[in-house]
Amino acid sequence: MIHKNVRLGKDIILQNEVSIGLPSRPFLRKDEGEWPETVIGDHAVIRSGTKIYCGVSIGKHFQTGHNVMIREDILIGDYVLIGTNSVIDNSTRIGSHVSIQSIVYLPTNSVIEDNVFIGPNAVFTNDKYPVRKRGELVGPVLKKGVTVGANATVLAGITIGEGAVLAAGTVVTKDVPAWTLAIGCPARIEDLPESLKKMNMI
Repeated sequence: MIHKNVRLGKDIILQNEVSIGLPSRPFLRKDEGEWPETVIGDHAVIRSGTKIYCGVSIGKHFQTGHNVMIREDILIGDYVLIGTNSVIDNSTRIGSHVSIQSIVYLPTNSVIEDNVFIGPNAVFTNDKYPVRKRGELVGPVLKKGVTVGANATVLAGITIGEGAVLAAGTVVTKDVPAWTLAIGCPARIEDLPESLKKMNMI
């Protein structure tokens, strides 16, 4: 289903049960005015079950797995993959050449810069005190060239420095400096091995 105010590029593949330009809460009523434009760049492949809300702008060569959810007010660059059953919440910014594997959750106000890899089942948060009265939602910032291993968890408001690596299963409770390795629960910071550093060079 293609909703109103959607602009699609050329050579796009849309599989079954895809919805693009879904209304966010302020636009559920028909008398709420014009919905924000939704733009999908050239050569996208959007697989079955994917839902993309209004006010999303996506560059060229975008791909999703199945059953991906992309909420409103999101900017996504070129050559981005978002894997099956992943959820990208509103007001998130994703750069170019980013690979997000299956079952990843990115919360509201996340910032993912260029050349980032996020492994399967990684979870990011944006609320330091979710049981109490909600305060400001501060999502993670992943700088250029960051690698996140499978099942890593990153707490609210954390910045992961350029080229840093989060080991699989790591729980990150504080900022990670550039070109370091975070490993363990809670994460401890170690020097990044030269072999990983060469792989992460941008």
